[in-house]
Amino acid sequence: MRSFNFFGRLCTAFHDYPSLSKIIVVSTLSSGSLIAYSEANTNNGNRGRVAHADAVASKKKKVVVLGTGWAAMTFLKNLNNCIYEVEVVSPRNFFLFTPLLPSVTCGKVEARSIVEPIRNIIRKKNIDVRYREAECTKIDPANNKIYCRATANTNSKRREEFAIDYDYLIIAVGAQVNTFNTPGVEGNCHFLKEIDDAQKIRRNVIDAFEKASLPNLTEEERKKILHFVVVGGGPTGVEFAAELHDFVNEDVVKLYPMVQNFVKITVLEATDHILNMFDKRITKFAEHKFGRDNIEVKLGSMVTKVTENEICTKAKGSDKTTSMPYGMVLWSTGIGPRPIVKDFMKQIGQGNRRALATDEWLRVEGVGNVYALGDCATINQRKVMEDITEIFKKADADNSGTLTLKEFQDISNDICERYPQMQLYLKSKPVRNIFDRPSQVKGKASKESIELRIEEFKSALSEVDTQLKNLPATAQVANQQGAYLAKCFNRMEECEINPEGPTRIRGTGRHRFRPFRYRHLGQFAPLGGEQTAAQLPGDWVSIGHSSQWLWYSIYASKQVSWRTRALVVSDWIRRFIFGRDTSGI
Repeated sequence: MRSFNFFGRLCTAFHDYPSLSKIIVVSTLSSGSLIAYSEANTNNGNRGRVAHADAVASKKKKVVVLGTGWAAMTFLKNLNNCIYEVEVVSPRNFFLFTPLLPSVTCGKVEARSIVEPIRNIIRKKNIDVRYREAECTKIDPANNKIYCRATANTNSKRREEFAIDYDYLIIAVGAQVNTFNTPGVEGNCHFLKEIDDAQKIRRNVIDAFEKASLPNLTEEERKKILHFVVVGGGPTGVEFAAELHDFVNEDVVKLYPMVQNFVKITVLEATDHILNMFDKRITKFAEHKFGRDNIEVKLGSMVTKVTENEICTKAKGSDKTTSMPYGMVLWSTGIGPRPIVKDFMKQIGQGNRRALATDEWLRVEGVGNVYALGDCATINQRKVMEDITEIFKKADADNSGTLTLKEFQDISNDICERYPQMQLYLKSKPVRNIFDRPSQVKGKASKESIELRIEEFKSALSEVDTQLKNLPATAQVANQQGAYLAKCFNRMEECEINPEGPTRIRGTGRHRFRPFRYRHLGQFAPLGGEQTAAQLPGDWVSIGHSSQWLWYSIYASKQVSWRTRALVVSDWIRRFIFGRDTSGI
């Protein structure tokens, strides 16, 4: 016991005072003896550590993060600079793996398997991070404060309210479902944004089959109860319809054989196709497969009103309204800003936008120390034509008033980095072709000798901004934005001294950081029957069972912890062996 205590103290001394300790360890295998010598200046070590801690604490910047979704979680996991004191504020004390929410609705995956407590994530950090379970009610950018209200139940009649100061504020609160002010949607439809939504849908699905199995119902009543309507033909709506179809064909036939023939699934889509953000090959296959599976797809069908018993629709190009009875409606048509974001947008003059506008470095426009990322924000990419005169002057190195091919090539990398639409434009029209001006070419003159005036330069790039596209509101985008912003914060001090961004078009010097660039890694659309459509970079499309196994692999690997990874995989295995859980809890 004494030897163990001695060895423990020795390890502690070495760990606490690595720079001031001299340790010599000699081991003799034949006798099993161990001799150790340690020399440590304890007092000096303690004074040095305390002084260092005080110095670091005095320099720490306060970073407040609103939200615990994809963007916030990735930012927290990648932030490793000790100069920050981080405070996370969110009414949800866990991270939710949202791509698997449709799988929860029909018992393919358990709710607990796709959530990870946020405290499990931050406790592994070697920086100062604290979590507050509260809801932000107001952002005060003028005084660098946020006002919060505790969400936990307390004995007091009134919830506790408090304020938090910040040096940097990161808004990553996500978005809420957009109902487009359609009457009756709020009170009669289900949404699928949170874990509570998925659990509620699961209970309603099971309850519908139990209720339809009662003996005192007519066929019409059973048909109404078991009519499931999905409003929105995007990835979430399509995946839920596919999951529900698989549940009916794989489990209901065994558990509720008397009512399986009354089940009807209808997908209502206002545009001309479902999955219209995917490749046309995927869209066509999905529509044909749903037709074979007896999932009714009504295209060009806009919902005008939802009552307690009926849903009213209007066909595209027609004023005639039709209605049909339903048992359950899932509303999955798009997203809109949360109330806290709406209020903040009004304060900073962005009240007419659908999401917070940020620059290419994810800073909220007009507020230098506030960042926004994920579904609550959109990057307002600056247009080339807005800066075309400054670009011309910056490229015109000899101030001749004309631009040569070489002068433009010397600055083209910085321009492409600053304006991503320029990079896309030059893929279809190389730099040398921009200088292919017939009016300038005489005889055998080479393009290197051609000089463009400002008017000709503007004309050559007049269509460059048509390449601009808004980023989709997906977990993949939020994940990459969180990682990017954490990298910027980790290198903040270093890049203040040695900027690594592109040349400033307006002004001198370089930007501190490179602008955010989204790298699309592909997208999946599960279509049921163990078939998935995959659209990967390079216009590579795969549809079928092989893509389903790729989907399993990717989604398992993207889990935030080994705990959730093990739970999700075990849920999939359990479903293969025993079927879906139909307990409704």
